[in-house]
Amino acid sequence: MAIRIMLVDDHKMIRDGLRSLLEKHSNIEVIGEAADGQAAVQTARKLSPEIIIIDIGMPELNGIEATRQITALKCKPKVIGLSMHADRRYVAQMLKAGASGYILKDSAFEELVQAIETVAKGRTYLSPQIAGTVVTEFKRTAKNDDGSVFSVLTEREREVLQQISEGCSTKEIASSLGVSVKTIETHRRQIMEKLNLHSVAELTKYAIKEGLTELEK
Repeated sequence: MAIRIMLVDDHKMIRDGLRSLLEKHSNIEVIGEAADGQAAVQTARKLSPEIIIIDIGMPELNGIEATRQITALKCKPKVIGLSMHADRRYVAQMLKAGASGYILKDSAFEELVQAIETVAKGRTYLSPQIAGTVVTEFKRTAKNDDGSVFSVLTEREREVLQQISEGCSTKEIASSLGVSVKTIETHRRQIMEKLNLHSVAELTKYAIKEGLTELEK
């Protein structure tokens, strides 16, 4: 039986390219796509894929946050992160979020197929370029509160912080998350208090440093 795959990337060209290549393999079936993290969670809940290949840097809800929510779904899909970033902080946070694999975008396509087959068997796959240092770092911090944004802020506060750092207005964030403007203002005040930051510029700098968003893709 073919491995049921879902693709998540905010660039349609990348999704189309991956779909075209993956569908050449008889043991892999691409059953769905999503262009952002929020849509990924909703589509995964609807389609129940076995494995989700997800970009890390996306608007509205990044791949790390989406992975946390996806791996908590009742259908329990496995997640493979796909990113240009080899920084151990990104990889460690993806693993902590529940990802079963992490592939660099400059890897050969055959490596992605290998990762899918490995993860489908219940194992973890990391690109060879990052495996050694990432495993060491993950073991060092896994049992401790590392003081990162993922331990300081709540899930909703991280979503709000990401959208603030991406230049969204309070009204736009409220609409995106389906809550009131007053609720977003409360979240923003709590975020600033927890982080001891006092401006949007400081919040944006912090979000970029912590991997919630990027200056540019």
